[in-house]
Amino acid sequence: MSGPLTRLGSAVGALLKERKHTIAVSESSAGGLINAALVAVPGASAYYLGGGVIYTVAGRTALLGIGKQDVTGMRSASEPYAKLLAQRVRTNLATTWGLSETGAAGPAGNRYGDAPGHACIAISGPVEAVITVETGSADREGNMWEFARRALELLEACLRKS
Repeated sequence: MSGPLTRLGSAVGALLKERKHTIAVSESSAGGLINAALVAVPGASAYYLGGGVIYTVAGRTALLGIGKQDVTGMRSASEPYAKLLAQRVRTNLATTWGLSETGAAGPAGNRYGDAPGHACIAISGPVEAVITVETGSADREGNMWEFARRALELLEACLRKS
């Protein structure tokens, strides 16, 4: 039996396995759903090397080694920040691909002025990509699922291009 997480991660899991590629993930407002979708697929150990919910500056510093000097002139929940996270998680875990998500799930926006339902998602690897998602919704859990879905769709598109 396959649940929603397995269904969400199965297409990218199959592509990663087929190509013998690996992935690492840094997510925040998706709350672990991206990581969970990737590891819910049977055989995930063939491609998933690690990831985490990087929710605070302390987490970013301790888990990704990103300090103040690395983010000078950059704000969280932005495309440049998402790119940095994807590149760093990829480098730190020595994977083929890095995926990151950073945003505001809701029900309120973030301190940078982004509305709830705002997320930036980046892919680092043989193909680089970054998108901004605006759901227009304050539904926290709904946004988390949408961010995870959009992140995995972007990863799948990049995998197919590579």
